[in-house]
Amino acid sequence: MFIDRAKIYIKAGDGGDGCTSFYTEKYVPNGGPDGGDGGNGGNVVIAVGDNLASLSEFRFGKHYRAEAGSAGSGKNRHGKNGADLVLKVPRGTVVRDAETGGIIADLFDPSDSVTVLRGGIGGKGNARFKSSRRQAPAFSQKGEPTREHAVVLELKTIADVGLVGFPNAGKSTLLSVLTRADPKIANYPFTTLSPNLGVCAVDDFSFTVADIPGLIEGAADGAGLGHHFLRHIDRTRLIVHVVDVASTDGRDPVYDYNTVNDELYKYNKELADVPQIVALNKTDCADKDAVKKFRAQIKGEIYEISGVTHAGIKELMRAVAAKLATLPPQRPMEFEPFRYVDADPNSFAVTRADDGAFVLSGELIERLARTVVLEDRDSFAYFQRRLDDGGVTKALKNAGIKDGDTVRILDTEFKYES
Repeated sequence: MFIDRAKIYIKAGDGGDGCTSFYTEKYVPNGGPDGGDGGNGGNVVIAVGDNLASLSEFRFGKHYRAEAGSAGSGKNRHGKNGADLVLKVPRGTVVRDAETGGIIADLFDPSDSVTVLRGGIGGKGNARFKSSRRQAPAFSQKGEPTREHAVVLELKTIADVGLVGFPNAGKSTLLSVLTRADPKIANYPFTTLSPNLGVCAVDDFSFTVADIPGLIEGAADGAGLGHHFLRHIDRTRLIVHVVDVASTDGRDPVYDYNTVNDELYKYNKELADVPQIVALNKTDCADKDAVKKFRAQIKGEIYEISGVTHAGIKELMRAVAAKLATLPPQRPMEFEPFRYVDADPNSFAVTRADDGAFVLSGELIERLARTVVLEDRDSFAYFQRRLDDGGVTKALKNAGIKDGDTVRILDTEFKYES
């Protein structure tokens, strides 16, 4: 099944915990701390994969997590870093943050990749906390946890030429003639349920062609199938507008032409600047007066063709090749990249709970809570010094704290003493 949009949840690996350990060996008393650091968590990377044309890999899988870092161990052994998680997507995939819609990356080139989330930093072992004043620290640091984020993957087909037109106008037949592609073709609306691509060669020049599934009136507002696939026309350098001039479904060719263009421009007004070539299809069974009427009302570069008899196909191919030779190459989207920013490590807040306790929160507090063991004297002394250095103690005093008041950090409470 062709899937061109998927919402997934990704999480980088947590950092591994640091180790609390002391060197022990026979006849070597007081060997000192030798706890190693935890390993860093794995990153989440999204990269272009070879020969992928759909996001079907993400149809059922919704949650993707990179490997966590391993914990450190004694003898100053560093924990193993977690392996990166690499998700492969088709070329042309746009990665967005699901909450804000911000564009994280446009994976336009075959070698493109982006690190969307970085793994958590491994916690420090107790050997890192040894100092001249603290010879035997009995505490270590927990690894940095990471948060899960939702991202949206959107595939925007990369093709030089986009074939547009009403359902049953003959786009799939034309694609098969131009490129020898093998799309599903039948005489009923919405035969094409996904964009089909092919490569067309004219003399020494080649270009890619995409058949965009049929548009109908109201497609830009969600009617029919067109709204689901309109994004695939965004990147094309040239539009070939296929019109059923034989009116095989009883529709007016001029009306069809104007309606499809209205839907394209309503979806993206910049498409009005994309050059168009009109392919009047099914001329083998069309009334000559219908062709004259269309030419009288629609101005532009128009070619009369038949996808069945192949009449006019060579002329159309040469015209498309000549037009493409004058147009600038495709380029990735221009956007301000969205990045998941780590919280300020020095941020904190002091609030009052309903019971009068002073509650400390924020990134600085959470990081300290991962580091210290409040029941350990050395660890608690380290904790107090960090609170002083970070301005937390001063903020508590400004908030009116007094000796004996309760201070709450996460699930831990202690009495304040100045």
